[in-house]
Amino acid sequence: MLRRAREDFAMRRPLIGGNWKMNTTLSDASVLATAVKNGVAELEGVEVVLFPPFVWLYPVFEIIEKGPSFLTLGAQNMHFLDEGAYTGEISPLMLKNMCQYVILGHSERRTYFNEKNELINDKVKSALHHGLSPVICLGEYKKEDKVEAKNDVFVQLKAVLKDIPKDLIKKAVLVYEPVWAIGTGKPASGVYAASMVLQMRQTLAKMYNLETASQIRILYGGSVTADNILEFTSQREIDGALVGGTSLKAKEFISICRQVAQATK
Repeated sequence: MLRRAREDFAMRRPLIGGNWKMNTTLSDASVLATAVKNGVAELEGVEVVLFPPFVWLYPVFEIIEKGPSFLTLGAQNMHFLDEGAYTGEISPLMLKNMCQYVILGHSERRTYFNEKNELINDKVKSALHHGLSPVICLGEYKKEDKVEAKNDVFVQLKAVLKDIPKDLIKKAVLVYEPVWAIGTGKPASGVYAASMVLQMRQTLAKMYNLETASQIRILYGGSVTADNILEFTSQREIDGALVGGTSLKAKEFISICRQVAQATK
C-alpha cells in the first residue's frame, strides 16, 4: 500500500493555499492579491489558491483573472443550500462562477460556530455537486504520542466523507490540521505530519480503494512559514500547505510558493 502511494506522488500537483481569514480591508486585499499575482507569475509545477473574505472575492477575482492559470480563487466557507432565508449566508451558486475551491470544516468553524461533522458532510456534498472542490480540514485537538484510529482526524474523515462516491471524492483536497499548532508558532514536525497523512491515505484506501487514496491531495496546515515549508512538502505524502497568518505577508507567502515550485523540478 505504501509503495503505491509513493509512486503516485508525482501525479499530485502541490497546492499552496492562502487563508486570509477575517483580515484585510479592500485596499489591503487588492495590494496583497496583486503582489501575489506578480510574484508567482513565472512559477511552474505548483497551484496557488487565495481564500480572501467573502466581501473581497470579486475584487480579488478581477485581479487574478488575468494572472497565471495556476493562480485560482477559493471561498472560506459556504452554506449547503442553493438559496433561502438564511441571512448572512453564502450559497454555492454565488461562488461557483468565481471560485474553484471552498474551505470546509476548518477547526475555527467547528470551535466558534459549533459546526458538526453532519453539517460539514452536507456542505462537502453540495460543493461537489456544484463543481467546487472542497478543501476539507480535519483537526487534531491533541497530539498523540502514538497515532491511533481514535484520533479526531480519522473520526472526522469518515464522518465528513460519508456517502460520497469515489468519482467525486477525487476532486476534494484534504488538510491535516493540528489545532494545537494553529497560530501558536509551534508546528508539527514534518515526520509527525507525514505519519498522520500516511494513515489518512490508509483510511481512504479502506473507504474507497488504493488508487483513489493515492490520487487525493492532502495538505498540512498549522503555523506554516517560509522557514519551515520544505520540512512538510519534502515529505512525499504531503502535497502542499494551507497557510494562515503568513499568507497575509506577500513576500513570505510568495517565498513559500517559490520554494515549493522549485522543489518540484
